[in-house]
Amino acid sequence: MLTLSILIPLLASLGLFGWSNVTKEKARLVALGASTLSFLCLIIVWIGFDTGSEAPAFQSVAEVGWIDALGVAWRVGVDGMSLAVSLMSGLLFLCSIAWPAETKGRARQYYGWFLFLQGVSLGLFLSLDLLVFYVFFDLTLVGMYFLIGRWGHDQAEYAALKFFVYTLAGSLAILLAILGLVLANGTLTFDIRELIAVQPLGGTDLRSSLILFGFLVGFAIKTPLVPFHTWLPLAHVEAPGPASAVLAGVLLKMGTYGMVRIPFQMMRETFAAYAFPLAIVALVAILWGSLVALAQTNLKRRIAYTSVNHMGYTVLGIAAAGAMIGSESVRTLALSGAVTEMVAHGLITGALFLIAGSFYTRAGTYDLSRFGGLARLTPLLMVAYFLAAFASFGLPGLAGFVAEFQIFAGSFGVYPIVAAIGLLGLVITAALFLMMGQTIFFGETKPEIAAIKDLKPAEIWPLAVLLVLVVLIGIAPGWLLDLIQTGSAFAPFKTGGGPQ
Repeated sequence: MLTLSILIPLLASLGLFGWSNVTKEKARLVALGASTLSFLCLIIVWIGFDTGSEAPAFQSVAEVGWIDALGVAWRVGVDGMSLAVSLMSGLLFLCSIAWPAETKGRARQYYGWFLFLQGVSLGLFLSLDLLVFYVFFDLTLVGMYFLIGRWGHDQAEYAALKFFVYTLAGSLAILLAILGLVLANGTLTFDIRELIAVQPLGGTDLRSSLILFGFLVGFAIKTPLVPFHTWLPLAHVEAPGPASAVLAGVLLKMGTYGMVRIPFQMMRETFAAYAFPLAIVALVAILWGSLVALAQTNLKRRIAYTSVNHMGYTVLGIAAAGAMIGSESVRTLALSGAVTEMVAHGLITGALFLIAGSFYTRAGTYDLSRFGGLARLTPLLMVAYFLAAFASFGLPGLAGFVAEFQIFAGSFGVYPIVAAIGLLGLVITAALFLMMGQTIFFGETKPEIAAIKDLKPAEIWPLAVLLVLVVLIGIAPGWLLDLIQTGSAFAPFKTGGGPQ
């Protein structure tokens, strides 16, 4: 099922690339069908997933030999973290493909690149081989490069180039770190399960420190953390709305997912030694991202900077969990919050970027000064915006609160001062979203936007799916937390094993 969830969108994308004279509607239906089948494969895996205390670290594992001399194979499998992130990603791709988009007369290519990106993104989250992980990590750059460059706005080509160059530099750092980690192992293998079990490197000697630094820099660029974030706002502003939703909801999670899966799990002792500096970097991202977002007058750029802020929360939780100080329960809470934030942020910010795309479609601008008084004209759009906004700054009863409560409660038990200062980010985030909502929906209606229409049915159902999940997780999060806390990432906390 896991292999099919990767191959179905990839094969469908090849079919679209080779299918000439196809209409926009047929291309969209093919993309929707392939994306749905891929997501259903993940649902089947989820139905059969064991969340019991005796569950194996990885489940639904499939392995086929590939390059035996190098210890490389097609290995796929899931633990709770990877399954949760994969399910969120599959759903967000489905909603983004369904979103009515301006394809500029190239519908076949547009939907083909979306399916390609879905396939390689799921491949990264489901892979149990480090080299295959890296291959998929790089291929995601290709899909997003074309989606931004060919279907973006005024500076699309420059934004696509900056995105590609920045993130490629990060991936090269990760490749060097992977090679260093694998070569430090007694047996040549890229099997993620084995590398987690043997912990090839530890301590703070020069080699271990450099390899950890390579991973953290590469994943920090992808996440992105300050000061490696500068590619993100331009990429978001220039990308079409659905591509922005996937960029924020899925691609940014590759940085934090990779941080947990590789250095956090495979280099626990070294990671613990540098956890506090990482927490400080996360704090800077939280405060910088929220303050800079508050100053933005461009709707999409403001939402983009909140992603820097929210991914800072995620990294703070990862740093606290990896510090190996404080009780196991608080570190478990911090890591659970970090993974929950990956899922919640994907759903919430994905919805926010789709909403931003609907504004651009109607008004042809993201300039906040051009909006005002839309509450009477677009009541459904207003409800969707405020629900996503409230979730983004952690209002109780919504998914953002479940994630951020765990992160800060866990972090307080490890780095109380850092966590206390980080709470300021929540206050600033609340202010910036409420101010933006007031600007757009309240006051007098501007004459130039007086003819704006409310959400169409093709826009309502993707937003409804995402936001219903946001509410469901907020009200009854137990099913998600049980899933997330099953498997390899949480094994040391549950068993008391691993370096202490």
